[in-house]
Amino acid sequence: MTVTLPDGTKLDLPAGATGADAAGAIGEGLLRAALAVKWDGEVHDLSAPLPDGVALEIITQRSGQDALDLVRHDTAHVLAAAMLELYPGVKISIGPAIDDGFYYDFEFPEGVTFTDADFPAVEKKMKEHVKADEAFLREDVTTAEALERFKGEDQPYKVELIEDLIANTGVETVSLYTNGPFTDLCRGPHAPSTKRIGAFKLQSVAGAYWRGDSNRTQLTRVYGTAFFDKKELAAHLELLEEAKKRDHRKLGRELGLYHFSEAAPGSAFWTPAGTTVFNQLVELSREMGDTRGYAEVKTPQLFDAELWKKSGHWDKYQEDMFLTQTGDDRPMGFKPMNCPGHFELYGLTKWSYKDLPVRFSEPGLLHRNELSGALHGLMRVRHFCQDDAHLFVTEDQLLDEITACIAFARDTYALFGFTDEDIKYELSTRPENRLGTDEFWDQAEGILADALKANGIAYEIGEGGGAFYAPKIDFHFTDSLKRSWQLGTVQLDYQAPERFDLTYTGADNAEHRPVVLHRALMGSYERFIGILLEHTAGELPFWLTPVQAIVLPIADRHADAAREAAATLKAAGLRVEVDERTESVGRKIRDAELRKVPYMLVVGDREAEDGTVAVRRHREGDEGSEPVADVAARLADVSASRSA
Repeated sequence: MTVTLPDGTKLDLPAGATGADAAGAIGEGLLRAALAVKWDGEVHDLSAPLPDGVALEIITQRSGQDALDLVRHDTAHVLAAAMLELYPGVKISIGPAIDDGFYYDFEFPEGVTFTDADFPAVEKKMKEHVKADEAFLREDVTTAEALERFKGEDQPYKVELIEDLIANTGVETVSLYTNGPFTDLCRGPHAPSTKRIGAFKLQSVAGAYWRGDSNRTQLTRVYGTAFFDKKELAAHLELLEEAKKRDHRKLGRELGLYHFSEAAPGSAFWTPAGTTVFNQLVELSREMGDTRGYAEVKTPQLFDAELWKKSGHWDKYQEDMFLTQTGDDRPMGFKPMNCPGHFELYGLTKWSYKDLPVRFSEPGLLHRNELSGALHGLMRVRHFCQDDAHLFVTEDQLLDEITACIAFARDTYALFGFTDEDIKYELSTRPENRLGTDEFWDQAEGILADALKANGIAYEIGEGGGAFYAPKIDFHFTDSLKRSWQLGTVQLDYQAPERFDLTYTGADNAEHRPVVLHRALMGSYERFIGILLEHTAGELPFWLTPVQAIVLPIADRHADAAREAAATLKAAGLRVEVDERTESVGRKIRDAELRKVPYMLVVGDREAEDGTVAVRRHREGDEGSEPVADVAARLADVSASRSA
């Protein structure tokens, strides 16, 4: 048999050769470093037999996320092994690797309360398993054997998982992995042994309902992370500490931007300062959309159930919607997205090919029935507003319009200092639960791929990440703490025009179907503000910050001159305050620094007499004295250009 290595080299191996055989054939050093192998986009154990003719990659600790996922999955199993030893009778459920680490869910025996104070004892036991260099051994057994085993061990969650596999897929065998005394139901893959785990840390404890169902048992979820060496772990933990300082929920309180209340769970109460930030973003969307041919519309909040059935949301998305009914028992639903309202609006007008493309935008208020446990500050809310748009275009216009959407996204992100190096493009493809035929998805995914290639954009594939009605291009941003966030999206939809019977009259006087592009660039304004706060540590761009300058009179006798200076800045279009408290100017400066006000303008005797202000910039200190009019003109230019 023959496999192809990443550099194109052909490697001949005996029939039935494994990943370990391939690594050994290349060199003993690689065999010692090898963790797993990868082909056809999937990672497999080193012990897995290789198919003939595949393109093969040997996974080592230098293989990025694939390697980290392995070591973190390994560590989750080690955590479960330690828990079983320390807490006899504990029930284990699932323990996957996640973006920054891993977790495992447990049901502890009655009377046992597990907290982070228990971490040292668990970590000590885990280190024993790592030091023991326990091999991860895979065994494929019949479902009957697996059921018998886990019933005998009194592990009901494993039993339920196996029974569901049998019922839903008809599988006859499952795989088990054993490390030391612990055996788990697991698809794998795993590294060869526990000793490949270089460094780990348990981080937090949370509650989690079994299978996300609030009617089921609440389990204890233990989060942790793992790396190949202590230096990497230390660097990661340092970033986490910085992330705590930058938590947008903390910054939102400190900067006085918004609050949350149980009077409206999952919905922000915006203060005047926060509303200023919010409105600046909405205004940015409007300005940039207006020059690009977008027309703002306004559609209702509440729609008849028939509209949601027509769009497909009633079947595919109903559990995430807030539902109600009219006095005559007519079922209604609050909109979780703007799309169906825009489709209905388009359908209420007769359009010609000369009118297309039609570009509707709407900063529409949306509601989604998120689980209480999923709510997270501005990042996951029930009430929010999107910079949403829908484009109705002809087939011939598709490539140009997708290209224009990508350019619009790049121009928008640049205003916040996000460069192309910060943005990753992902083509998100068909999910399992979807509308439409495979032919439709092939066509739509192909068009989006062609648009990315035509614009010279390198992209990754997000398998199964598309919306239930359409594939999409997603824009991912890497922030200052090296975390990835999805921001905007462009979705190509052939389903909606069919379901809503949308048409336009062509040059041949016949009726034709438009194609719909769904486009959002910031996503929800709430979430975008949360991301910005954490990325900038609360130091928003000058043009966006709620108070751009604060005038600080040194004494009461300077108050009139300070007010006059503030009036000059306001007349130039700047957002400015005067701090007239009877505090020392040093205290006023300190408080303005804590509020992260970009400019502090001090007025004393000389400034009051000369019509100047002593300019002090946040975190940078004194910049000297300038005439008030010059400061106003300079800062107004910076604000208007959104250049800082």
